[in-house]
Amino acid sequence: MDGLEIVDKRFRSYVLPNAPLEKLADGFRWLEGPVWFGDRQCLLFSDIPNDRIMRWSEAGGVEAFRKPAGFPNGQTRDREGRLITCSHHDRCLKRTELDGTVTILVDRFEGKRLNSPNDVVVKSDGSIWFSDPPYGIQVDYEGGKQERELPCNVYRLDPRDGSMTVVADDFDGPNGLCFSPDERRLYIADTGLQFAEDPVQHIRLFDVSSDGRSVRGRGVFHKVSPGNADGFRCDEDGNVWSSAADGVHCIDPSGALLGKILVPSQVGNLTFGGRYRSRLFLCASQTLYAIYTNARGAQRP
Repeated sequence: MDGLEIVDKRFRSYVLPNAPLEKLADGFRWLEGPVWFGDRQCLLFSDIPNDRIMRWSEAGGVEAFRKPAGFPNGQTRDREGRLITCSHHDRCLKRTELDGTVTILVDRFEGKRLNSPNDVVVKSDGSIWFSDPPYGIQVDYEGGKQERELPCNVYRLDPRDGSMTVVADDFDGPNGLCFSPDERRLYIADTGLQFAEDPVQHIRLFDVSSDGRSVRGRGVFHKVSPGNADGFRCDEDGNVWSSAADGVHCIDPSGALLGKILVPSQVGNLTFGGRYRSRLFLCASQTLYAIYTNARGAQRP
């Protein structure tokens, strides 16, 4: 199949031989943070160096949703459908309310400023889990150089009372994160120190506690090659669809690579969307792509 690399024959059941990789828009600087709004039939995504959130729809094409936006990175929706955004420059998590106003959910931990929140997911209990590496404050290009005050942690925030806890603290550079469909697993990417000669780069696997408030590490789940896993999502069968330097890699729940969707430029993040959650939207460097699959993105409890 053109544009596909079949590693395991099971991958054939998740891809469509007649569905091409489609270029939706280009001319950006570095894309991240795709999130699908099914009720509005549109995709929001971050153009970090241009300090803006963009919106794409089939009917309207691409337009600016918010600029300036605090150099946004990862995004998701909460259980009420509100947009949650990681801000590099403002070093916080923001929530866009249903009336369009913006609320800062958290910008400090134990009195110290967060680094540069990178990626975020919302669990079915409404808690917000996010990674906080220093990437956005190490260079001017993605937010502006600022002093780091905290280690590279992964946090759990309860927006009901503002309480926040560290759920993982042994990362060089925590990045993308994703729950399994049943929320018993949490996958977290470690993309290492930005200027390290030989950075740690892999996806780690964690078991989620029965009360859903903490995790226990199980080790390395998978190492993407070439490149690294930046952002990823699970499908209904629990497969992990991960970004990589050569496109998108589909990894089964045991950590085995099933196959690849090959993309002309490095993929930074992705999400499922469309009418049946079976259209995969790809933030690939300066270009927004999409491809229809025979997999549906997971709907959590």
